[in-house]
Amino acid sequence: MIKKTIPTLLLMFVCFFVYAQKKTITPKRDDLFAGMDTTFERILKDWHGVGFAVAVVEKNKVIYAKGFGYRDLENKLPVTPNTLFAIGSCTKAFTASILGILQKDGKLELNKPVRNYLPELKFFNDNMNSQILLSDLMSHRTGLPRHDYSWYGFPTNSRDSLMKRIQYMEPSFGIREKWQYNNFMFVVQGLVAEKLTNTSWENNVKEKLFDPLEMKNSNFSITDLQKNNDASLGYGLKKDSIIKKLDYFNINAMGPAGSINSNVMEMSNWVITWINGGKFNGKEIVPVNYLKEAMGSQMVVGTGTPTKEKPDVFFSTYGFGWMQASYKGHLRVEHGGNIDGFSASTCFFPSDSIGIIVLTNQNGSSIPSIVRNTVADRVLKLPYFDWNNDLKKSTAKAKTAEKEAEKNKSSNQKLNTHLSHALKDYEGLYNHPGYGSFEVSLRNDSLICKIGKDVLWLRNYHYDIFEPFNIDPKDGIDTTDKSPIRFAYQMNEAGDFNGMELALEPTLPPLKFNKTPKPKEITAEELKKYVGEYDLAGAAIVKVYIKDNKTLFVLVPGQPDYELVPIEKDKFSLKILTGYFVQFDVNNTSESTGLTFIQPNGNFKAKKK
Repeated sequence: MIKKTIPTLLLMFVCFFVYAQKKTITPKRDDLFAGMDTTFERILKDWHGVGFAVAVVEKNKVIYAKGFGYRDLENKLPVTPNTLFAIGSCTKAFTASILGILQKDGKLELNKPVRNYLPELKFFNDNMNSQILLSDLMSHRTGLPRHDYSWYGFPTNSRDSLMKRIQYMEPSFGIREKWQYNNFMFVVQGLVAEKLTNTSWENNVKEKLFDPLEMKNSNFSITDLQKNNDASLGYGLKKDSIIKKLDYFNINAMGPAGSINSNVMEMSNWVITWINGGKFNGKEIVPVNYLKEAMGSQMVVGTGTPTKEKPDVFFSTYGFGWMQASYKGHLRVEHGGNIDGFSASTCFFPSDSIGIIVLTNQNGSSIPSIVRNTVADRVLKLPYFDWNNDLKKSTAKAKTAEKEAEKNKSSNQKLNTHLSHALKDYEGLYNHPGYGSFEVSLRNDSLICKIGKDVLWLRNYHYDIFEPFNIDPKDGIDTTDKSPIRFAYQMNEAGDFNGMELALEPTLPPLKFNKTPKPKEITAEELKKYVGEYDLAGAAIVKVYIKDNKTLFVLVPGQPDYELVPIEKDKFSLKILTGYFVQFDVNNTSESTGLTFIQPNGNFKAKKK
């Protein structure tokens, strides 16, 4: 996890294409796609792809749909136009459209503050709470950066849990000051719809979009994906060329941002709707007024200036769940998607009534965008351009530059340094309220970190700073695959570790994860020996008692009751205070005779009365 570039459920710009399968829909014009099979097979081979499917829409019809390569490489099961793939962030336009429908129904207004509809949502400060509109969520202009490690590295099955993390996520810009992609804001849109309709986001999408669009096989979860007999497995590349099967990644809680699984045939119905003013089979599905706003420019993504090499591809804006660009004189509306093992591109040219869908089972793949552009040039009758070779050259050039930069980069690593503590002192639970918890434990002479679905080996970098390496269940540890992330331990004034800093969000300072000692199992009977009153050197009488027959508390006069968490033999931490402990003195007859408060500002002893 920690070494990866977070998949943009993400990805918003990209997506490309791949190989074999002869099941096809006969094109309207036989010569329009002549020779494309050979081109697609070459793309699949050049990018070490396993499989992909592509569909092309014109007006209200699918004029081409075909599968290439394999949905299951090991068993040589071919991709068909009906093969299901994870579509990642192509999901976002579905979620935003639900709000468009609710606006037409009079249940909300997109330019009203989101907390009018979801008051339990809290942002980082009061200005954000009062000023962020629903439309800001839909166009990535809240001021919040991605904070993707929160959901990707610390997964949860609860959307409410994800929402509660948002109040601890710091913005990096002001509201509507800069476009910054953020998956959490689409989860919030799903929660708004759930609250206003009293049904789940999944039911909303199914009833309002999937059912009228005849998207019968499309679904929302890995569980349902696996039930389909024409579902694709996901793959990635190791060392740029070795194909490796990847596990499915369950992102149900993050669903409104990217959990839909679909095929190119059913996604064609979705694209047909957008090409035809929101109508499918003559019935309005997406309100026309919302449709115009959604595929129009709501926020500038970047300068989008043309280059010397590509002077006719320029401008970059974002609508509601869609991106816009000028492609060789044609308005292109598009969104990409990328989640473990899968990449996707859904696009259409509204003025030309043309749509292109590309779905592939390759992680972080260039295939969808190569295929998309290659098909676009053909159906829009534009001059030929070799997009595949162009990207191969630019990728090779970038890798050469990266290697050269790496070779010339000076390291900040200090040699011949030493750890300040024994390895056991580095163990513990570490928590950030906007992200989650991870555990570091000592295994033989190594520190092992369990974080989300990944297990990492922490190798000392210098001083009390460690670098992580993924422990692959099959391949073990590859120390050549380095992460830029560092686990930097932090100490209090008493010299005890009280947390760790990790630079997980590039636009913000490192995040502080507070250390919490790992709880130790202890019975209610064992707790009884600690109960009683303790004289704090005549200054106060401290009371230790058991609550609910299972939890030990300490009460110091004038202070709240502190819950004690067992961490070592006769030693407890104060649950709500980092770096504060109580160590009991126990004699050889297992009776408590006193206690010591261990605090950053010193130790304070008390004798049992």
